Amino acid sequence: MTALAVSDLVKSFDEPGKRREVLRGASLSIEAGELVALVGRSGSGKSTLLNLVAGIDRPSSGRIAINDVEVSALGERDRSLFRRRHIGFVFQFFNLIPTLTVEENVRLPLELGRAAARPDRARARELLGAVGLGDRPGAFPDQLSGGEQQRVAIARALVHRPALLLADEPTGALDSETGSRVLQLLIALGRDGRTTVLLVTHSDEVARAADRTLVVEDGVVRPRASREGTL
Repeated sequence: MTALAVSDLVKSFDEPGKRREVLRGASLSIEAGELVALVGRSGSGKSTLLNLVAGIDRPSSGRIAINDVEVSALGERDRSLFRRRHIGFVFQFFNLIPTLTVEENVRLPLELGRAAARPDRARARELLGAVGLGDRPGAFPDQLSGGEQQRVAIARALVHRPALLLADEPTGALDSETGSRVLQLLIALGRDGRTTVLLVTHSDEVARAADRTLVVEDGVVRPRASREGTL
């Protein structure tokens, strides 16, 4: 089953005196349960593509379908609701809310989705245990290391059992050893939950761990040849 289908995606931005086209007909397809790495030079459009898939932004033209729902055709409110229910997002710089505890940060997608029943609170505790923070539910983000904060972010992204998990440089702000541990955790939890994963990376290690690697170049997406290094 195809979990994500992107067809002929175009995204342009207006800049002083000109119009810049970042994506120029990008297409890709990911099967349910796959883990796919997205690589390319800085500014090639990787994060733009991720934001379009998430429904955070809208394409200039083209089609995005997640589990046969054409997300690109939805209005802003419906895209937001779809994202809350079906998509998890892990950012490079964690994006935890400093005034919320660890458990409250993890439960936030459930609260936004109005699904904060007792079983779902148990789900948050379960994931905190899985990421090695079962003893820190009452801690605040500034009491955690960078690696611990990213583990909280992973738990938050997975708490509502999303069909699609998007990760934008999830280990980029971490040292190599911590980043490697976080990567393995992200892969394991995603596969345990049968979640489809699309992640942007500059790391060869991350790309090697993926089922497939795609390259964003000249505004389009293509398979990476085995001899190519990560950009």
